[in-house]
Amino acid sequence: MNRIWQSYLDSYRGLSKATWILALVMLINRSGAMVIPFLGVYMSTELGFDLRQVGFALSCFGIGAILGSLVGGWMTDKLGHYTTQNISLFLSVPVFILLPYFRDFESLCFAVIGLSFITEVFRPANSASVSYYAKPQNLTRAFSLNRMALNLGFSIGPAMGGFLAAYSYNILFYTNAVMVFFAGIVFFFFFRGRKGNDLALQSKALEASNPTVKSAYFDKKYVLFSIFLTIYATCFYQLFSSLPLFYKVSHLLNETNIGFLIAFSGIIVFGFEMIIVHLAEKKFSLSQNIIIGTAICGVSFLALLLPGGLPILYFAMFLLCVSEIMVLPFSSTVGVNRSTAANRGSYMAINALAFSAAHVFSPLFGTTIAEKYGFDVLWIATAALIVIASIGFYWVMKKM
Repeated sequence: MNRIWQSYLDSYRGLSKATWILALVMLINRSGAMVIPFLGVYMSTELGFDLRQVGFALSCFGIGAILGSLVGGWMTDKLGHYTTQNISLFLSVPVFILLPYFRDFESLCFAVIGLSFITEVFRPANSASVSYYAKPQNLTRAFSLNRMALNLGFSIGPAMGGFLAAYSYNILFYTNAVMVFFAGIVFFFFFRGRKGNDLALQSKALEASNPTVKSAYFDKKYVLFSIFLTIYATCFYQLFSSLPLFYKVSHLLNETNIGFLIAFSGIIVFGFEMIIVHLAEKKFSLSQNIIIGTAICGVSFLALLLPGGLPILYFAMFLLCVSEIMVLPFSSTVGVNRSTAANRGSYMAINALAFSAAHVFSPLFGTTIAEKYGFDVLWIATAALIVIASIGFYWVMKKM
């Protein structure tokens, strides 16, 4: 027990003050991300949209996220990660305030695209900031800390959002705007004029004079890696689309129990990510962590085929969380390792793009198969996709 506790403490040592403040900004920002989980409920109950319209509008969020990831990467390389994050945070504020005024289907779809576009511009710039302020030997743990803050924020945000939505959806939107504004203020004042680690600064100065630096979009191996990452994320994101429906339809769980299951995932990631990453860094290589984590995702979905009721559901969710911990932070490290200070934005954009594309594909893939063939076939098909992703990661990372 003492060794485990010591490993847990060691996982936090060496992280810079700037890395911790970045995590704080992420926590504040994502704690305010209370509108997005309730968009579907808002459109169906408050605006009276049918399920087809709700599904299409939510897919628009993924479309805006793809565009935001691409533009965010370009802005990061051209304007810098500090300026790009400020633009994203402060422009998000009026969008959240104005969102309740778009009440017909067409205008709300465009508003959702605009919202996801502006908020996703933040992601590649934020990833570039983590790599800029973290020490090279602590890079993966810095990404893990940022993700831990993100997961804690996503646990706090929906809980706050549920309370506010029960009172007024307008208050929900306005509170989200206030939280994003507060995150922007913290980021603006702390990081204004702040320099990163010396190696990153030297690298940036050297590469600025090198006209041969190429964009990530011409790195064929990394593009292939990102395609397999999209396949993985399409399976993982069943967590937000098909899994809640499965809990409701096949296991007859009420909303409270479904909420507990989803909250359980956030607690596991928040509580164990840093120590698992710290231990995995020592025991496995970068590629081994990603391949093992991907395989665990497939096992988690196959576990849903087992009898056993609620304990099996929690066991499968635990495996899915372990998979997330082993794949997501290490996948960011792959992009950082292949990039330079001059083109890091494009690499982080492709990384974000993989997950944004999965936001579009995942609900379409999951609900279509579940509706036509049932959930058991969906979980088998998901596991088959995971096998493809695992083989793909092994092949492409061996070449990388």
